[in-house]
Amino acid sequence: MDFTATLLFFALFISSIQAVDPCGSRPQNKDLSVIPIYGKCSPFKPPKPESWVDTVINMASKDPARLKYLSSLVAQKTTAVPIASGQQVLSIGNYVVKVKLGTPGQVIFMVLDTSNNVAWVPCSGCTGCSATTFLPSASSSYGSLDCSLPQCNQVHGLSCPATGAAACFFNQSYGGDSSFSANLAQDSLTLTNDVIPNFAFGCINSISGNSIPPQGLLGMGRGPMSLLSQSGSLYKSVFSYCLPSFKSNYFSGSLKLGPAGQP
Repeated sequence: MDFTATLLFFALFISSIQAVDPCGSRPQNKDLSVIPIYGKCSPFKPPKPESWVDTVINMASKDPARLKYLSSLVAQKTTAVPIASGQQVLSIGNYVVKVKLGTPGQVIFMVLDTSNNVAWVPCSGCTGCSATTFLPSASSSYGSLDCSLPQCNQVHGLSCPATGAAACFFNQSYGGDSSFSANLAQDSLTLTNDVIPNFAFGCINSISGNSIPPQGLLGMGRGPMSLLSQSGSLYKSVFSYCLPSFKSNYFSGSLKLGPAGQP
């Protein structure tokens, strides 16, 4: 057999081996092969001889560790909302947080109240309210909630007809000597750079007494209508706050929301 015939024979022999070998390399194939770690073509071998059932069970037993690792790679949401002394900002004896309500956002200084389970703000046309109010007509995302919705059953002092559809109204007292009436509404609430869509709150239409915070209140309790409950998917109901000096003229305090970076 001459040299040319010999070379051709070996080329055909190697080609036939690659054709029948399922684990052989395929230099012309541009696709990447995905090989099971304990499969026939894998360079790795099980630590000991075992059936395919034992192999699957062994691999599944490692799933919790893989899930824990992947979860650690997910960035946890956290944000800080500025807090200031209400005495210096609104001449009231509370601390206020700076938020935006509506689209585009209207800046509101809401009293931070961990004992309250609902949020409410004075709205335009409110009787007995201060000059600073929220304008629903200026927000493209504002909407009133009616009595048929579950949120209406989650506020105290609600007033709804026995039958038929109507706006959800409610009355509440505050501070021992004051009260207000409001209709339940929803709009986008912006906390620093985070937007909570469809945030339910009371849109106050009348006030009696002098204890109602002039720009509203942000309830931080555990009720279903509180900020923590309505933003649970974003912040996991975790928060802390650092209050500034009561004599400070600046928003030097912070309300930290979310599990990451908590003290």
